[in-house]
Amino acid sequence: MFQLRIILVVILGVCAMHISRAAEYSEPWTIESSGSVLLQNAAIVYTNDVRITYGISTLVARRARLNQETGECIAEGDVRVTSGTRSWTGERLRYNFKTRQIVGEDFKVGQPPYFASGSVFAGEQSPEVYVLLDGILTADDNSDPNYRIRAKTITLVPGDYIECTDAVAYLGDVPVFWWPKLRRSLKRHPNHWLVTPGYRSKYGAYLLTTYEYYWNERLSGGIHLDERTARGPGIGPDFRYHLPRFGDGEIKYYYTHDEKPGEDALGRPLDNNRQRVWYEHQGTLASNLTLKAAIRYQSDSRIVRDFYLTEYHDNVEPASYVELARSWDNWTLDVVVQPRVNEFQETVERLPDLKLTGLRQQIGSTPFFYESESSIGFFEREFAYDLTNRFAATRADTFHQVLLPWTFFNWLNVTPRAGGRFSYYGEAHGPGGTTAENTRSVFNTGVEVSTKLSRTWRETKSKFFEIDGVRHIFQPSINYAYVPRPSTPLEQLPQFDYELPTTRLLPFTYPDYNRIDSIDSQNVIRFGLRNKLQTKRRGEIENFVNWAAYMDWRLQPNPRQRTFSDAYSDLDLKPFRWLTFNSQLAFDVNETRWDVFDHSVVLAPNDSWSLRLGQRYLRDGAFFGANVPGNAIVYDSLFLRFNPNWGARLSHYYNADAG
Repeated sequence: MFQLRIILVVILGVCAMHISRAAEYSEPWTIESSGSVLLQNAAIVYTNDVRITYGISTLVARRARLNQETGECIAEGDVRVTSGTRSWTGERLRYNFKTRQIVGEDFKVGQPPYFASGSVFAGEQSPEVYVLLDGILTADDNSDPNYRIRAKTITLVPGDYIECTDAVAYLGDVPVFWWPKLRRSLKRHPNHWLVTPGYRSKYGAYLLTTYEYYWNERLSGGIHLDERTARGPGIGPDFRYHLPRFGDGEIKYYYTHDEKPGEDALGRPLDNNRQRVWYEHQGTLASNLTLKAAIRYQSDSRIVRDFYLTEYHDNVEPASYVELARSWDNWTLDVVVQPRVNEFQETVERLPDLKLTGLRQQIGSTPFFYESESSIGFFEREFAYDLTNRFAATRADTFHQVLLPWTFFNWLNVTPRAGGRFSYYGEAHGPGGTTAENTRSVFNTGVEVSTKLSRTWRETKSKFFEIDGVRHIFQPSINYAYVPRPSTPLEQLPQFDYELPTTRLLPFTYPDYNRIDSIDSQNVIRFGLRNKLQTKRRGEIENFVNWAAYMDWRLQPNPRQRTFSDAYSDLDLKPFRWLTFNSQLAFDVNETRWDVFDHSVVLAPNDSWSLRLGQRYLRDGAFFGANVPGNAIVYDSLFLRFNPNWGARLSHYYNADAG
């Protein structure tokens, strides 16, 4: 603890080199909590789920100690601070609402285009400078980013620059590059050319050229001039705009005269003239009122796969939509319009879909909590290349649920719930419409039982295994759900929001299960068990064992279910800093056979080389139907870094089924 205090003093000293303390100002306090204890030194300790708002800053935590005179707050347990567009999350922090200084341990901070975390974090907001020790920086908005930079120190000055020292870039768990010092400006670059030469068998020799321009802070873009010897030329402009009262957006257009366009999914030849339009907008029109829009037009189903492969991997069939959302403390209202833009995509058109969501909230001063979802819309299901089976209908749906969270013995969480749903379906129209006007009612109930136990052995140390203390976290859970047979069978309802097959378990409690038209009877228990073993490595907490096991026992299976689901196991094992094992298993308990096993090992002893070996198996007929083939794949990847500027990667992929 003494060392931590020294580190915090050093970090605050670094911040002081960049900034001066913000002037204090007076704002009204808004504090919500079910329990509090008054202390003698003018501070109040809130002990049960506190929410504190002061000005534009809001803090939510399990426990908090607040001094309203100084603005100083020390919070613990699922802490989240939002201030303007910034947000921080973690287990413990010290935040001053008046000076907006913040200090935290094992914290995360983020706002697009970057997200960061660190073992120790400190900063101020007026002007903004943040410093992290042993931190991670990424532009990937995921809890487990696919790419990241790990650095000894990270200094963030929003809108100005990011600076890292002793920085290593990672792809997954593999280090691929190192900088002694990395500084990246967050300001706009001046006009410049980007030129990418290369060769691919499907393109031939190619030269991809982009002229990036910056007119002002509201408008920038680029012009693409490409040539591929085997495919032909390509051209298209990009426009990016920033409108303070309307939001940010980007428009992309691309055209190519393709000499070898190939065939579509039906085996028909594609036209040589291929193009696409890509538009996206996101903005805040007013306080808590947001607008999102996207248009994804493609002249054929293959153009994105052929020329924008990374984009294609992210989303094979991106949707076009307009969404307007309004939020309050406990409610959100969404209006979505989703038309079909491309005839080769199967789409459920929503023209429009209006949904009111009641977030989980306490009912007055009672111990009960309430949540709900209600929607109404006109839907039309369109099939790819097929106009003979499409159908459309109106649907109105409302769901309401009451929960009673209990905690026994200060460690056992028990949450019973009961709810009901009523749906109205209009008569289905169109060539494929076969259902008449109908209604459906559904009752649901259940209970979730869980706990989280932990024990720490601070004196356990091992230089060989890089162990500096051990913490074991044990989280068992049992979730029971009962849904009697709905009043109307599935066959009499048009299927718009329907269930798709997947290799993973779907949610079975409402409102998490959102396939409204596929709701059927349930009488199921889900067993879950999570184990974590944690230690400190390089100054930050790391899971060297993270294992989760879960499965469903269906006491009364509906026609689409079997008595037991697959038994799942997800394991991440990191015995050393340089060695990582990953395992995902799915075992068919009913037939006593493996459906999925996916394993990989990463060896990364230093920043100069790394090796990944892996294997994936999916049984024929598992999950997706008896006639759908599985696969058996083996792969490896070797990376070599010759110096800070040059590296090479060799990868091999073998499909044993296809040879």
